[in-house]
Amino acid sequence: MNSNFSYWEQTSFLSGYDVLIVGSGIVGLSAALHLKQTQPKLKVGVLEAGFLPAGASTKNAGFACFGSISEIIDELENTTEEELLKVVEMRWKGLEKLRSNLGEHGIDFKQWNGYEIFKDRDVNFASQCVDQISYFNQLFAQVIGKPDIYSVSNEKIVDFGLNRIQTIIKNKYEAQIDTGKMMRALLSKVQGLGVAVFNNCYVKKICNNSTEITLQTSQGDFRTKKIILATNAFTSAFYPDLNILPGRGQVLITEPIEGLKIKGTFHYDHGYYYFRNINNRILLGGGRNLDFKAEETIESGITNPVQSALEELLFDVILPKQKVKIEQRWSGVMGFGDKLSPIIKQIKPNIFCSIRCNGMGVAIGSLVGEQVANLVLNS
Repeated sequence: MNSNFSYWEQTSFLSGYDVLIVGSGIVGLSAALHLKQTQPKLKVGVLEAGFLPAGASTKNAGFACFGSISEIIDELENTTEEELLKVVEMRWKGLEKLRSNLGEHGIDFKQWNGYEIFKDRDVNFASQCVDQISYFNQLFAQVIGKPDIYSVSNEKIVDFGLNRIQTIIKNKYEAQIDTGKMMRALLSKVQGLGVAVFNNCYVKKICNNSTEITLQTSQGDFRTKKIILATNAFTSAFYPDLNILPGRGQVLITEPIEGLKIKGTFHYDHGYYYFRNINNRILLGGGRNLDFKAEETIESGITNPVQSALEELLFDVILPKQKVKIEQRWSGVMGFGDKLSPIIKQIKPNIFCSIRCNGMGVAIGSLVGEQVANLVLNS
């Protein structure tokens, strides 16, 4: 025990919790929000290893999406139609929950459509995707309630000023958000309900006995009745048997561009590349498929192969023949597995988890946070 803590600090800040949540990303804070809204008298705390969320909650591209055609085709190769439908429904309901929790203004929600682009060389695969539009429109109408989700929109190639693009498929109901504003709004809301959030508080060990759980952290020992792990790819440090692997996503953003034509969210190459407009800039990320093993890491950082591929896409396809400076580069860590569904369950007595968002944390985070909170409340 850290002897420098006062009696007041021990009793008010480090002990007596009903629930401690490890991870202050969208899932962790959404779980905290639901716990306090359902049972306001619960003492709830959140422990975060980083100064800001260490995963991808404040580092992602801000896509409010539920799947491009090529991604859905790939997903259907490894799962059943029934399971796919459940996951798409979860993504859609998660986005509705996010908007309900924080309001569209609070997250800067803009439904400016999503677009999947196909280069000239991808003509055969583009044709395959176009052929599946009617099928997926009918399938997803069951959970989204809209019959006209996907459509060919090739006239947008000229409107957006894209180069080397032969086909565009539009998703009418895809949108974009500002994830910085989202996380600030979510943090403000849970703190307003009395949730204590501790940053730079890395959990080293979980000690569970019949009456209490002790979390040994870099700042001292915390005591609670139950815990929720909302640590996504970082969960393997505690429970390596869980089926989850890290996937680093690298991103860049340009300086402001006068007369920018791009408007909306864009997917390319089976969703492994993605870009959008934000404050007259282009935000562009992806490329982990260039070397899955190298990007299978919890370490932040950028690499020359991925950044070079992003720049090639930027200057050859998105902003052809334009001289634009790149202002920032960063990376975030996502959690993936061999199944589409997230892992939401009780791992050990009084220890729960909500992890493996498979790159869809913005879409499903609010919902799976609520679901794991309900598991705790019902336990």
